[in-house]
Amino acid sequence: MDYSTILTLCGFSFLAGFVDAIIGGGGLIQTPAILFSLPQYPVPTLIGSTKIPSLCGSLMGAFQYSRRVAVIGKFIGPMMVIAFGASWLGSWTLTRVPNSFMKPFALAILIAVFLYTLTKKEFGQVVSQQVSARQQRLRMWGMGAGIGFYDGFFGPGTGSFLVLGFIALIGFDFLKASAHAKLVNASTNLASTLFFMSEGKILYAVAFPMAVANLSGAFLGARLAILKGNQFIRVFFLLIITATIVRFGWDLFD
Repeated sequence: MDYSTILTLCGFSFLAGFVDAIIGGGGLIQTPAILFSLPQYPVPTLIGSTKIPSLCGSLMGAFQYSRRVAVIGKFIGPMMVIAFGASWLGSWTLTRVPNSFMKPFALAILIAVFLYTLTKKEFGQVVSQQVSARQQRLRMWGMGAGIGFYDGFFGPGTGSFLVLGFIALIGFDFLKASAHAKLVNASTNLASTLFFMSEGKILYAVAFPMAVANLSGAFLGARLAILKGNQFIRVFFLLIITATIVRFGWDLFD
C-alpha cells in the first residue's frame, strides 16, 4: 500500500465527512473509494476500515451542532443507547444472512422521499410543535431501533433516513434534525466500529489517516450548515438522495 493511495483515500474521506456533516450520505463517497482503491483486500475488511473515519466525522459533526443547536437530551440519550444496540445486532445479523434484498426496498423509499421533499418546499423549513413529548419519546426510540438496525445491517443512506425521520415524525426543521441525526449516527457508528474491531476486520494504517481527514471535513461541513441554515441543507438533502438513488439503481440494474 503506497502513500499516494492513502492520500487519495484521505481526500475522499475529507469530502465524505464534509457532506455527511451537512445531511448524511458520506458513505456514498467513502465506501466506493476504498473498495476501488484496495481491491486486493476482502470487502468486510474494507467496510470495517471505513467505520473509524465515519465515527470520527459523526462525533465532530455532533459536537459542532450541539454547541449551536438545542437538543432534547432526555430523549436523545436513550435513543442513542437503543440505536447502538440495534446497530450491533444488525452487524451481527449481516454475518449470518445476505442483505441484497435491502437495495430495492431502500431504493423505493428514497424515490418517494425525493419526490415528497421536492414538491413540499416547506418540508423541514420550520420547527413544528404538534408532537407531544410522549409521542416524541416513543417515536425517537422507535427510530433508534429501526434505523440503528438498518445501519448495522446495510448502511447507505442512514444519515438521510435519520434526518427524514426527525422532520417527518418529530417535527424538526432541517438544522435541528441534522443535529440530532449526528448524535444518533455517532452511536451507530461506534457500535459498528467495535463490532468490526472485535472481528479483526480493520486496516488501521488506512483507517487512522482517513479518520483525521473525515474529522476535518465534518468540522467544515457542520460549520457551513449552521451558517447557511435550512434552505441550504434542503438542497444538499435533495442532492444526496439523488446520488443514493443513482447508486442503488446502478447496483440493481448493472
